[in-house]
Order: sequence, then C-alpha cells, then structure tokens
Amino acid sequence: MTFRILKKFVILTLSSLCILCPGEIKSAQNEQYIVGVGDILEVNIIQPEQLQTRTTVSPGGDISIPYIGSVRAKGQTITQLQQTIQWRLANGYFKYPVVTVSLIESRSKNYTISGEVVTPGNYPLGENTTVLKAISIAGGFTRFGSSSRVKILRPRQDRPGYRQIKVDIKAVMDGDARADIVIEAGDIIVVSEGIF
Repeated sequence: MTFRILKKFVILTLSSLCILCPGEIKSAQNEQYIVGVGDILEVNIIQPEQLQTRTTVSPGGDISIPYIGSVRAKGQTITQLQQTIQWRLANGYFKYPVVTVSLIESRSKNYTISGEVVTPGNYPLGENTTVLKAISIAGGFTRFGSSSRVKILRPRQDRPGYRQIKVDIKAVMDGDARADIVIEAGDIIVVSEGIF
C-alpha cells in the first residue's frame, strides 16, 4: 500500500517538473535581463489554472496581467517580475500560484539612427557601441551627410523628453577617441545634412 502511494507521489513530482522545466530554463537564461519599454514577455500562470499570455511593456513601463491588471515591469529583472506577479496573485486571487515569465523579444535594448545615413532605422545595441560604429553599421554617411552635424537625443531619466548631445565625428576620424561617445539603449542618433 505504501509503495503505491510512494509511486503516485514520484509520478506526480516528475510530471510537475516536466511542466515547469521549460519555463525555468528560459527564466534562468534571462534572470539577469532588465526589462525595458517595448520588450515582449510571455507570462504563464500554471496553478491553480493554466493561463498563458503575451504582453508588451508599455511606454509607461507597465504590463497588463489577467486578474491583477497593471504591473510595473520596467527596471525589474525577469526573476523580480515573476516574483512580483506571483505575490500579487497570491494576495487575493490564488492560494499557491506558480508563475513563469520569459523574454520573447528584447526591443528595449535598441537605438535608432536617422537622417543622412545609407540605412536609417532601429538597430540592436551591442556592447560598447559608439556613435561612429553605429554610423558604420547604418552604412555610413550619404553624400549629403555631415560629420560635423551629428547629435544624440538621449532619453531623460528625470522627466519626459530628450537631452541633446553634440558629437564631432570629424574629431573622432582625426584621432580623438574621447569624442566618440558610447551610445545607450533608447538613444536616437541624428545625422543632419551638411551646409553647402
């Protein structure tokens, strides 16, 4: 009799692990990732009922989750966000919720380059990407692009809007590496037309 109970317990435990492992593996890979605006996340609520939802982090930094509504996501790691959702569900909705959060697509770690470059657009931000490197990735200057009329519009942390940073690419090309600024997530690089 006790062997049957033990056997059932082992089967239930293994079944639970099979269900949980894929989400835990994804979560472990992304646990240090800091969520940002535009990121696409998948939220799985496994207990007490199965619910899966994909959500995009809003410009305000929130995501919408069934049963609990708006949850602040921006600035949290995947693990922290998972714990926040689980805690909110446990306080008033479910007794022992099991929640996994996975990063589906990172859109917050991008920069934009516009104006007089060959291929303007959004690009994924690599480690230590500088303005000159970003211009190179975008195909370089068009024939109208001016190396002395480049600026970065950097999102402000203290209030809405952008801070303008002028970049002298001509100085960088003349050997002044200090003038080549490392870009950050959300930066917009604007290459203006030269005055002829």
